[in-house]
Amino acid sequence: MHITGTTPHTWKKELANVVTEPTELLELLGIEPNNYLQHFKARQLFPVRVPRPFIEKMKKGDINDPLLKQVMPLHNEFVITDGFTTDPLEEHDTVAKGLLHKYKHRVLMIVKAGCAINCRYCFRRHFPYQDNSPSKADWQEALTYIADHNEINEVIFSGGDPLMANDNHLAWLIERIEAISHVSRLRLHTRLPVVIPQRITPALVAQLKNSRLKPTIVLHINHPNEINQEFADALEPLKAARIPLFNQSVLLKGINDDAQTLSSLSEKLFDTGIQPYYLHMFDKVQGVAHFEVEEQTAINIVNETMAILPGFLMPKLVREIAGEANKTPINLT
Repeated sequence: MHITGTTPHTWKKELANVVTEPTELLELLGIEPNNYLQHFKARQLFPVRVPRPFIEKMKKGDINDPLLKQVMPLHNEFVITDGFTTDPLEEHDTVAKGLLHKYKHRVLMIVKAGCAINCRYCFRRHFPYQDNSPSKADWQEALTYIADHNEINEVIFSGGDPLMANDNHLAWLIERIEAISHVSRLRLHTRLPVVIPQRITPALVAQLKNSRLKPTIVLHINHPNEINQEFADALEPLKAARIPLFNQSVLLKGINDDAQTLSSLSEKLFDTGIQPYYLHMFDKVQGVAHFEVEEQTAINIVNETMAILPGFLMPKLVREIAGEANKTPINLT
């Protein structure tokens, strides 16, 4: 498939050209959209956004493609499920606009609201980004909070997706964090390079390479098919700059809930220069219970995967529990 053609696109042009209509998404894949009209109303609950480079990785004609299933709206999203909530991690309490201080030594900064891609299982699909979409003035409030709390040694850029911010805005923010002496690490949690590889720009690489903050990038990849040569090539400048790359996945029913898929993912990550890091249990966000893998099933899958992989390629199975000071490992016995 060559949906975007051969003309080079900047990441901003790709971002402006994302697919937002389920009909167009299916037509690009050679799937008859009229067979799936009953699902399209779910876009009212959470908009459809899919970059074309990500669509190019999907198998043409396959409605059950594991990448398509991550972004395809379903009528199941209207089902209200007991035990599920719009805020499963209780992230409503910000210490400054766009700043969460959930962990003692780390703060999470909502650098940019929104993402290049809307994953249907997103635990922040109900997050009030309109109230936590910071400007530079708001960032200054967050920076003052960080400067006033000497226990903070790491700042995590999140969102949405922090790489939705322009390089010059990121540079402005990083330089001001560098001026806070007790902060020693910077972490970026992003999915954008996976869905638009052109986002890894020379300016971004240079900013991170020259930072004193020991930057780390944590990517979000759920399935081995998300890794192609274009993505691998885009990571080369980051690897040359010796910026550590990690990956965290979400265990999703019907997408990666088997040992063979998870082991293939870890192998492909490592071949691409990315270290497997976390395998997250699904956060119980209202509207997407159809993605949930029960804990005992997850344990069985992970034990099967451990029998295939060497230990250094095995991500940790964890659950995030609201109010806890760290991610909670799942006992595998």
